[in-house]
Amino acid sequence: METVLLLATEASHEGGFGLNFNILETNLINLAIVIWILYYFGSKVLGETLKKRSSEIASTIKEVEARQKEAAAALADQQQKLAAAQAEAEKIKKEAEKRAESAKKEILAKSSKEIERLREEAVQDLNLERERAIAGLRRRVVEMALSRAESRLKESVDAGAQQQLIDRSIAMLGG
Repeated sequence: METVLLLATEASHEGGFGLNFNILETNLINLAIVIWILYYFGSKVLGETLKKRSSEIASTIKEVEARQKEAAAALADQQQKLAAAQAEAEKIKKEAEKRAESAKKEILAKSSKEIERLREEAVQDLNLERERAIAGLRRRVVEMALSRAESRLKESVDAGAQQQLIDRSIAMLGG
């Protein structure tokens, strides 16, 4: 209303209705009119736009928070699974070490038994070879003794003594 009054006042000075070409006065008036129009019409549109944008931002924030909670829950679940897997791996590792130690002891025990068996076999083979050698030596000594005795008998015993010896031997044998 004041603007209309101001325009009318200016016009009355000149003698009627007219336009004011004073740049400083008209720019302020025009600027005030534009601001009032923007405020009047723009506040509703801007308010609705801001409300819409605010609700979109709020829903986005809620979605992000929900996703964050889900991600945190999934992370916690995966960390529990990882901890369980690590515990299982440690258990398997300890069990494998235990089995390896047991197998090592078993192999060492078998090796010791096998070594002892081989020693016993070697001792038996050695004793058997010694007995064979002794038997061979005895047989050789007996053969040599018989050969020598036979040769001495042939030299020292005459035909009559030989006949007597043969008869005695036959009598002893049961004949």
